[in-house]
Amino acid sequence: MSSTTPVSSQNSSSGGGSSPTTTMPPSTTSTTTSTTTTLFHGGSTTTTTLHLTTTTTTMLPPTTTTTLPSSGGGYGFFPAGAVWSQDISKAALDSQSATIINWLSSNGGWGTGRMQVDTSINILYATSVTPYDQFIQNSGYYSPDCDNLTTFPVPVGGAVEGNPAYACNDGGDCHMLVVDTVNHKLYESYQSSVSSNQVHSTCGVLWDLNKIYPASGRGDQCTSTDAAGYPVAPLLFTADELKAGVINHAIRFILPNARIAKGIYVHPATHVGGPSGPTASAVPYGAHFRLKSTFNVSTLKPAAQVVARAMQKYGMFLSDGGNIALTAANDAFTVTKYTDVDFTPLDLSGLQVTDFEMVDGGARITATGDCVRNP
Repeated sequence: MSSTTPVSSQNSSSGGGSSPTTTMPPSTTSTTTSTTTTLFHGGSTTTTTLHLTTTTTTMLPPTTTTTLPSSGGGYGFFPAGAVWSQDISKAALDSQSATIINWLSSNGGWGTGRMQVDTSINILYATSVTPYDQFIQNSGYYSPDCDNLTTFPVPVGGAVEGNPAYACNDGGDCHMLVVDTVNHKLYESYQSSVSSNQVHSTCGVLWDLNKIYPASGRGDQCTSTDAAGYPVAPLLFTADELKAGVINHAIRFILPNARIAKGIYVHPATHVGGPSGPTASAVPYGAHFRLKSTFNVSTLKPAAQVVARAMQKYGMFLSDGGNIALTAANDAFTVTKYTDVDFTPLDLSGLQVTDFEMVDGGARITATGDCVRNP
């Protein structure tokens, strides 16, 4: 396994978009012939059916709007009992909690100096009619850590992280996350780009959403589309969840590499990125932070309170290296938009590192990068 791993370096916020619509085909009073044309563009398949008749063809209006499920608690990633949805509000503290929190607070705290929220990662949903494109491994594909996929679902009208469509034009992580709602699988890809009906990727992972993975996840010393080795989508909160008033899962957070402990991790992490912080006092990959129960969430705006309560009950997991502390799903593919619930990326900026504590992480595991996959 190469020492080079998925590490976030740049984050941005974006939004907009609308729910997909299912439209009935053209209708006429006397159809004589039918012609079907299939067009391919950016990995998406569009089929148009024209009915040639002796009378005027009338297009029927949309009759069904497909509302896609939300992430996290809204969709129900993984069975009950999975580590991502465990109530840790009363869990014991790590023996180094005070040391780690004090060190982080004294050495810059959150990236950018304040808690901020990145909303650039999309969660897409595949149905029984979603096309699957050929999966192509980029040069330097992470093996054996990542899976030998042959196809990957490409929902029509979707986009990779930080881009308006499926082309990875910004040089970023370009995560592509797709939930297969039919087979209850989660496809995740890192450095993804779709063209000519092919998904090009530096790491593709297929998660079984019917399975509770062991503490070592897919295997110790193994990365995934996130440097820590665990899934991305189940840790992203959404605008739909803020509207519902509850987030039933832990949240993804990241820190600058210099503030992450070098050479070690704790479960459920199984891997590290490029950390350079002191091993004895910096935050280890896999750290499970919890917002203190004494924090007064009523000081926050209503939508921000929903996030804060989730961090008190489920906490947040250190997942990657980067600058913007929290990660939420882009609202381009959710029914609710962040503006609908009056939520902005800076609404949690008042939360300080010292408002948190670290839940017991167990034994520190030396990072070697020698991936051994679990059966």
